[in-house]
Amino acid sequence: MNKTIRRASVFTLLLVVALLVRATWVQFYDSKALADDKDNRRLAIATYAQPLGNIVVGGRAITGSAETGGDLKYKRTYTDGKLYAAVTGYSSQVYGATQLEGVYQDLLDGGDSRLKTPLDTLTGARPRPGDVITTIDPDVQKAAYAALGDKKGAAVAIDPATGKILAVVSTPSYDPSVLSAGDSGAWKKLTQDPDKPMTNRALRRPLPPGSTFKLVVAAAALEDGLYASVDVPTDSPDPYRLPGTTRDLSNENPGAPCENATIRTALQYSCNNVFAKMAVDLGQDKVRAMAERFGFDDTTQDVPVRAYPSVYPTGMDTAQTALSGIGQFDVTATPLQMAMVSAAIAHGGTLVSPHMVSRTTDGDGNTVQDYDDGTASKRIVSSRTAAQLQSAMRTVVEQGTGTNARISGVTVGGKTGTAQHGENNSQVPYAWFTAYGTSRATGEQVAVAVVVEQSDAARSEVSGNGLAAPVARAMMKAALDA
Repeated sequence: MNKTIRRASVFTLLLVVALLVRATWVQFYDSKALADDKDNRRLAIATYAQPLGNIVVGGRAITGSAETGGDLKYKRTYTDGKLYAAVTGYSSQVYGATQLEGVYQDLLDGGDSRLKTPLDTLTGARPRPGDVITTIDPDVQKAAYAALGDKKGAAVAIDPATGKILAVVSTPSYDPSVLSAGDSGAWKKLTQDPDKPMTNRALRRPLPPGSTFKLVVAAAALEDGLYASVDVPTDSPDPYRLPGTTRDLSNENPGAPCENATIRTALQYSCNNVFAKMAVDLGQDKVRAMAERFGFDDTTQDVPVRAYPSVYPTGMDTAQTALSGIGQFDVTATPLQMAMVSAAIAHGGTLVSPHMVSRTTDGDGNTVQDYDDGTASKRIVSSRTAAQLQSAMRTVVEQGTGTNARISGVTVGGKTGTAQHGENNSQVPYAWFTAYGTSRATGEQVAVAVVVEQSDAARSEVSGNGLAAPVARAMMKAALDA
């Protein structure tokens, strides 16, 4: 064999060895990464080769699957899609998955390893998908959705004793079914809609909470001992001049008895002067500490969908601290957060962690994970402070700014809010209402929060009592069968 042939043979052998090494590497080390790559068509084919598991509300599946006739054999379908979009999110063959569809995607498509039976492990077959059983009460959900109607807004209802979320509604809504097969036209229309129907306003759109935040400030004052009870007069001039400025902070009702008003009267008439001065007297650190106990500034709040944090700002001057006391300046909150405030007050000062999934099951209906057992809770304020605030909130509904929330046979306590919107309040204000209701017949409770961002009401008619309280009333009636 001459030198040229020998060199060619050695080079060819080296190529064969390199090929074998690469093949071995791909097969034993890169195979899982390649198989799991989002661009691997086989992965998508396997995911949609069988009907997906379902999301269940009130014992009924509100999702389903339909054959497509393509290689992605099944697509997601929705029953009452617009009604439950803020709960389910969407599951799309092209655009991915959000909300509960996203959180439990592996369980719903059979990819969760916890679903595997011994036979699945032996054969390598994909397990039967599991289901997600929610805590949502269909009657409360429908009541909130109908009451919001064509308003732009959101609503949340919570069972204070268990932390179960009974309703999550965001309007305007959308039908997730149009995205299931990846319709680019539908996607473009929804994502470019100025009303942002795919934004979950209940969990992921913090806005200035206005006077509903006065409940947090009142809780801080009572816990701190600044005032011994809600019936002790406060040292509050009317109007109240913001410290370091020439601006006087006035009240919506100039005839209201807000000068040196008690906390009860100040909540009843929503006296800005009282709570602005109260925030200054407490100092921003104490107000922030109380806000954070209720859940503000929590960046890891999963219900199990990740909720955007509600915020109590830092680094404020004294005038800004005063404005924070009435839920303005840079204070923001979601309806979920304000429902949590009312839930903790209603439940004797203890907040049970809110959650909207009761349990998950495998393809045979066996429980994979139970979220109702051992639900975490923490004390926010003392039972005495909670009782004081409950009483003052009842006065708001019975004799104050929240009369539209009254329900026969139900003890209702609430707080209205009208938050400024835009520079110098140039845009239509936000209307808020948060409340709790207790059935006199059964003792059952519910806590709610509602925000209306925009409606067809004239600017002069925008108020928490006028726009948001009727929505809260409808939800509480449905929850308590009142």
